[in-house]
Amino acid sequence: MRAFPDDLVITAAAPEFARQFGLSEREICGRHLLDLLYSPAPSRLQEQFIALSSGRRSRFTEKVTGKDGSGGLFHADITAIIVRGRRDETSGVVVLLHNPASAASAPPQDQGPNPADDGPVLNALDAQVLEGVARGESTVQLASRLYLSRQGIEYRIGQMLRRFDAPNRPALVSRAHALGMFASGQWPPRVLPKRIKP
Repeated sequence: MRAFPDDLVITAAAPEFARQFGLSEREICGRHLLDLLYSPAPSRLQEQFIALSSGRRSRFTEKVTGKDGSGGLFHADITAIIVRGRRDETSGVVVLLHNPASAASAPPQDQGPNPADDGPVLNALDAQVLEGVARGESTVQLASRLYLSRQGIEYRIGQMLRRFDAPNRPALVSRAHALGMFASGQWPPRVLPKRIKP
């Protein structure tokens, strides 16, 4: 998603995110996030995104209400995380939506082999870089924490962008979530051990 509060246009979405609204990945792209979600305090959600884009916050979690595909309402928690680019500029916002009712009513995944078991596997360093990108760390912050050069970080992120067929960092995080790379419901984000090469 674009990171500016007056232009929160969805540019990439995991299938599970789109399904919450009764839409496909293709149908949800191009829509404004704030047209899909409502906060109990009308201006609260907008204010949270303004705080993100201005740099006063790096993430937030709020309770929201959305409209599902049948016109009914659902209640969920939204977590928005700022994603920073090469020069510490804002390159997007990753939005995670947790709807406990939807998770409880989802059909069990025990029929046949689990497609997530055949998902991508990263080496330990790339997993740490992906976790940092998901937390919204900039290239400079990642380089400092992992004792790598900025070019080394950019190279690794570029490789993952190509591997996950993602146009930018927010889409990379979204695709990684959709592929089951991260442990669900955990902050800070952690790549699952089965997704890291031994």
